[in-house]
Amino acid sequence: MAGTYTQIYIQYVFAVKGRQNLLQNPWREEVFKYMAGVIKNKNQKSIIVNGVADHVHVFVGLRPSMSVSNLIRDVKNNSSDFINDRQFLPYEFSWQDGYGAFSYAHSQMDAVYKYILNQEKHHRKKHSRKSTWSFCKNSKSNTTKSTFLIGWNDKIKPRRGGMIIEKCRARAVPR
Repeated sequence: MAGTYTQIYIQYVFAVKGRQNLLQNPWREEVFKYMAGVIKNKNQKSIIVNGVADHVHVFVGLRPSMSVSNLIRDVKNNSSDFINDRQFLPYEFSWQDGYGAFSYAHSQMDAVYKYILNQEKHHRKKHSRKSTWSFCKNSKSNTTKSTFLIGWNDKIKPRRGGMIIEKCRARAVPR
């Protein structure tokens, strides 16, 4: 009997609109659990969901029947509705447009899991911009020309409609 076997591991990274520190500890964990539930309801495997006040990391085992973009679209749409329906904030919440998506081999799962698990500790040491830039530069993505756009809302003179846009190209893993 023929079958299909895949190992597709994707880490998504996406931010709160304007990179504002809105994901607060009293309810942030509830949002992460909700995101994991959305992933499970889409018949995908949620490995870990974690983050800090201004961004989220989602690590999944993806089945080939689900596209990378459709899954994260549904996670972001459903979770922003969840946050707004629960009125965790006194104003409307939304995610920044776009996301980063990085693929990993099975042998890299443990390292990625630990990196995501320790986000708060990691970001106490590094500013989020430096951390994300470092992650991009050191990424072992299998894609040679992937581009990750990160919007920053800070005191630096803004470009492109009020956000600083930075690019990083992931390095290819030598084969």
